This record gives sequence, C-alpha cells and structure tokens, in this order.
Amino acid sequence: MPKAALLSLLSISSLPVAAAQSCLDMGSPLTAVTQPHDYTLKRSSSYDRSGGNADARPVAPGETLTVLDDSGPGAVTHVWFTIASSEEFHLKKLVLRIFWDGESTPSVETPIGDFFGLGLGEYFLYQSMPLSVAPDKALNSFFLMPFQKHARMTVTNEGQQEVDALYFNIDYRACFKPLPVDTLYFHAQYRQAAPNRGWTGDWKNNGDPKVDNRSNLAGEDNYVWMEATGRGQFAGVSMSVFQNQDYWWGEGDDMFFVDGEKRPSINGTGSEDYFLGAWDFGSHSFSYPLFGAHIVGEERAGGHTSVYRFHLDSPITFSKSFKATIEHGHANHRSDNFYSVAYWYQGEPHAAFPVLPAVTDRLPRLYATGGPGSVSK
Repeated sequence: MPKAALLSLLSISSLPVAAAQSCLDMGSPLTAVTQPHDYTLKRSSSYDRSGGNADARPVAPGETLTVLDDSGPGAVTHVWFTIASSEEFHLKKLVLRIFWDGESTPSVETPIGDFFGLGLGEYFLYQSMPLSVAPDKALNSFFLMPFQKHARMTVTNEGQQEVDALYFNIDYRACFKPLPVDTLYFHAQYRQAAPNRGWTGDWKNNGDPKVDNRSNLAGEDNYVWMEATGRGQFAGVSMSVFQNQDYWWGEGDDMFFVDGEKRPSINGTGSEDYFLGAWDFGSHSFSYPLFGAHIVGEERAGGHTSVYRFHLDSPITFSKSFKATIEHGHANHRSDNFYSVAYWYQGEPHAAFPVLPAVTDRLPRLYATGGPGSVSK
C-alpha cells in the first residue's frame, strides 16, 4: 500500500467516534440517519398475536382499549390509526387519552377525529408537518411525545355501536438514558362552543356599523382554545367551524395572554390571517406543513370549515400561565359552532382540563341563534 494511502487510513481511524444523538433529537431527516442514536425503536400495534391476519381490535360500546402501555424513559414519535366503523360520526364518539408517568388525569383528552384535525366527524385528506390524513382514512401524528417513567394511551368507544376494527401502530423510542429533568410533556386539549354566544343577533352583515365599531381590547368572551399554568410553550391548534349564520365566519382576531396578562401581548388581525390565509381563504382549500384550511365551505348557515396552525417554527413560550383565544366574529358578534384541539408542551403537573362534553353535544348541528340565515327555533 502506498505510504500516503496508509497515512490517510491511520488518520481516519484515529478520529473520535461521533457521540450518540440524544433520544429526543429528531434532527434533519437527511442527516439524522448517518449518526448513532441512543435509543431502541419499539412499536405497540394491533397485529395478530397468533400470526394470522386478524390485525385489528374490535371496541364495544363503553369499552376502553389500551393501545400503548410501557415504561420510560421514552418518546412516542408516530401514532397511526385506521378505523372500520359503520356508525355515523364515530370520529367524534371515539375518545383518545394519553397519560404520562402514572398521572391520574390525562394530558391528552380529545375525540379522536378532532385530534387529527377532523373536527366535523368526516374524513378529509390533507398533509401538515405533525398531522396528516392519508388515503384511505389513515390518521397520522408525528408529534414528539417524551415521557420519563411511563406512557399509557387509550381509545374509548362512547358510541352506540361496536367498532368492527381499530388498527393501530404506535412507534416509540426506548431511551438508553433518563431524559433531561426540564423535558416538557406533550398536551392536547379539546374544547367546543356549540354555539358561541354572539353579543347580538340583530345585524345584517359582518360590516354592520354596530359590529365594526365595537371594541374588544381585552378578549372578553373570546373563544378559548386552551389555558395552562406552569412553564411551557404553545405548539398550535386545529379548529373546525360549523356555521349557524350566513356570511364569512371570521373577522375574529387571535389573542394570546402570556403569564397573566390582562391584555394580549400577541394580537392578530383576523381569523383567516391567523391561519395564514387571506381574504376568506379565497374559497379554496389548502394544506401546507405549518398551516392550512383543508376544508373551506360555503359562507352560509350549515357551511363548514376546518383549519390548522402550528407554531413549530417558533413556539409561544410562557413561564407561569398561558391563555390562547380567538374572537368569534369581530368583537364576538357571531354565534357559530367552534370545535378545537390545542397542542402544547409543559412541565407536569398540568391544570385540570374542562369536562369533556357529552357525546351527543359534540355532534355538529345547526342552532337557532338569530342573525342572518339562522334557523327558526
């Protein structure tokens, strides 16, 4: 071997071995696979334990199925479900819950459809960075969900019919080392207003002077996406709207209250603006990695829309408390139905969640609210 080649090999072999990437380091997909990692990948799935092809689980009415139950330290990296059920609105009737480190109340509690951005109980295809729905009826989450001691994930059937087949694959990392003590935990909270309580039913259109001239500087009566106490950061929201009134459902500003603020330090300019569209979304659906309106309906009573916005590029941080809200119409004059899931990370313990509405109350329907296009009582 030539002397130069030998010296080259010796120099390469003497280079320090690359340190293993942290168990929580997602890295760039194109570079992460070149580095060693300090975890073992595991999966909890519905596969047929007999070796046959019955790779799903039935879920009877009232039954709770545990889809993940394992010790930490670890991190869930991917959640996939697909559901075979003939029951209408089963996406609103199945409830997803996740418990970290043996906690008694869940850090995630939401109808399964709403968690995946399908807040109206119907399937629509779209793709974002953390959530997507693929053909056919494949529900995917790529939110990173770390846990120090234990993770438990369940699905409860609150419907009237048996789910014929619930398929699931939950991919997670079993970490070689304990997670950093300041690791924040994933949370997701469902809320709804069916309907929102608009302050007036006596208006002709969204530009009515009695509406446009009303002030709302402190977010009074805004729709609340979530409230939290402790230290954390807001990661985003998905929301579905079922209109009880005619015309554009928006004109409402997003308002974020950090660490007990009386007035929001982050204040937006309109509903479609917060979800990074413009001009009522131009009546076009769209879905991008961090924002989208994957359902854009007609601007009339009975119309429906679904939207999402993720702050993964720059999460909204808080040290003591946080409140994320949006107006329902300018200064809250409209009375449409909102269904939402907020996603955030924080240290435990978390504040109590609102009681999950009864299953019949979660189903989208028209309400008599007054205002243009409202149904009669």
